[in-house]
Amino acid sequence: MSVLDDVIADLSAEGDQLRAAVAALDADGWRTPTPAEGWDVATTIAHLLWTDEVATLAAGALTDDGKQAWDAVVLLAIEDPAGFVDKEALRIGELAPDELLARWDAARPALLDALRGYPDGMKMPWFGPPMAPASMATARFMETWAHALDVYDAIGTRPEVTDRIRHVAHIGVRTRDFAFANNGLEAPGEQFRVELAAPSGEAWSWGPADAGQRVEGDAYEFCQLVTQRIHRDDTGLVATGADAETWLRIAQAFAGPAGGGRERK
Repeated sequence: MSVLDDVIADLSAEGDQLRAAVAALDADGWRTPTPAEGWDVATTIAHLLWTDEVATLAAGALTDDGKQAWDAVVLLAIEDPAGFVDKEALRIGELAPDELLARWDAARPALLDALRGYPDGMKMPWFGPPMAPASMATARFMETWAHALDVYDAIGTRPEVTDRIRHVAHIGVRTRDFAFANNGLEAPGEQFRVELAAPSGEAWSWGPADAGQRVEGDAYEFCQLVTQRIHRDDTGLVATGADAETWLRIAQAFAGPAGGGRERK
């Protein structure tokens, strides 16, 4: 199985798990507020389906007609870079639950097919740097997983945590320098060692084994932290070195301005 196929399989499974959770909700359940300020369950699903649709448009930009459709979305984003994404989520989130589910059910496989069929060696356009299909699938997994946490918190459920979260952990490690720069800080010149215990008990690691700056602990907590779904002080993650501790205070695996994170419980 290729890297792309592996990520796509995990993205599909994560989406299936979230879909099953929201499909069982009544109309009031869809309007349950999530921990994300101003968003309810419907808004969250609307955001995911919209991003899937837009990513599919990006993959279609190889043709003249496809490029025009993608450019139209980019122009809308340029007009309101700070509020464009939220406005689309809130707008689509006004749809009835059955319409939201039907649209998401169409958007998810359409994106996966587009990623599978994208030419080898080429990168897709995006709002930031162009992305290889495997990177896009990984980003979609991270966002699906993180927003699913918001939904599960809202409706009071918690599905089994799986090793699929390795994709989130990997992005979290790779975005270390971005997190520093996003907070107006100079990224450390040395690499960090990250050692995490996976849900299965497997040991995951990144960086040189002899690095002085280290982060160790539970992979699930690390993934929650880098997606800003938990406060640093509510984790058992151990940082060795001042720079490592600073990173855990500002870690951000998603694009955009520095997030405010979650309040300490």
